[in-house]
Amino acid sequence: MSQTHINVAGHVVERHITRSGQGGDRDVFEYALLRVVPRVERGECINAGVLVYCRAKAYVGARTHLDEARLLALDPAADVAGVRAALGAVEAVCAGGEAAGGAAGDDPGRRFRWLVAPRSTIVQPGPVHTGLTRDAAAETERLLDLLVR
Repeated sequence: MSQTHINVAGHVVERHITRSGQGGDRDVFEYALLRVVPRVERGECINAGVLVYCRAKAYVGARTHLDEARLLALDPAADVAGVRAALGAVEAVCAGGEAAGGAAGDDPGRRFRWLVAPRSTIVQPGPVHTGLTRDAAAETERLLDLLVR
């Protein structure tokens, strides 16, 4: 289904609206980037991972990639091992099981919401975006390649 709208500048814009069951074999998913902000007072960051949640598939996953050279260019004194540990913890929470600690019993949606909650730490989630996918796990890898590597 699509609707035609005229925006403020007078241009005709076509918006595609997908309702439940109308996405074909694609499911709605949400994602957020994981950003490393080595010096919070400066506000500089690098993308270091992506979180993906697909309610229809009960999937939550994270993939990370830390470019140490870029991190050290922003802050030569950055704690690379600490950043790697924080990124690994995010992947563990997504994977569930014992490694997820107290979040192990939570459903995927709750784990995603907890992980994307704003924090004032070195590893921070970015805003949540949405999309449609046929394969949430493959989407996680695609977004990592597109937005992080």
